[in-house]
Amino acid sequence: MIRIGVLGCGNIGHIIAKYRENCEIVALYDQVYSRALELAALSGGTAYQDFESFITGDFDYVVEAASVRAVRQYAEMVLAKRKHLILLSVGALADPNFREDLVRIARVTGTHIHIPSGAILGLDNLKVGQISPIRRLLLRTTKSPGSLGITTAERCLVFQGKSHECIKEFPKNVNVSVALSLAAGRDADVELYADPSVERNIHEIEAEGDFGEVYIRVSNVPSPDNPATSYLAALSILTLLKNLEQPLVVGT
Repeated sequence: MIRIGVLGCGNIGHIIAKYRENCEIVALYDQVYSRALELAALSGGTAYQDFESFITGDFDYVVEAASVRAVRQYAEMVLAKRKHLILLSVGALADPNFREDLVRIARVTGTHIHIPSGAILGLDNLKVGQISPIRRLLLRTTKSPGSLGITTAERCLVFQGKSHECIKEFPKNVNVSVALSLAAGRDADVELYADPSVERNIHEIEAEGDFGEVYIRVSNVPSPDNPATSYLAALSILTLLKNLEQPLVVGT
């Protein structure tokens, strides 16, 4: 059974603790200690008040469900301690220098950085862009104004540009754009809309290359207690954990 430490004990951390399979939660850390204590009571793991004590625990994987800032602060130490990293806040990897530093440390320590599919579908097949370049790659995301921290009475475009630029302005909302870019091997174009009429987070992916054309539309139920995150993102982590050590692997 996989032994994990959970970094970030908010809504997604609770979903992992409640529905996990094939893994044991050994340690938990959150900058708000009461959150770690609450999740420890639910999961049977041990809550820690400081990261240095947490990371020395007897587990193999750190599941990050905190923030881009937390990844920037702790990811290098996770890998240096020879623990694998499952990364939800993939927006931190939009910085190529930081990403290369993490990859270098992972190579030296023999660890791996896993990025779940998160709130979108299609990452597996879009990896063909690493072999046969994708000429056009667009992510069109529509969310409620409240989840984006803005107020508007009608649908409006709040960002248009590249994924590495969008994540700087909306670090809690468009991590999927960076995951998409990393999978496809090129920076995705992003259109981010706020729409007061929507109740779900909507992601539309358009891609074109030598393989043909792809259009994917995902309408996600917001994660409980956190409208900025899709429930599918939490489920993708659970699925990754369930299949990490399976002898049969499906997908590219």
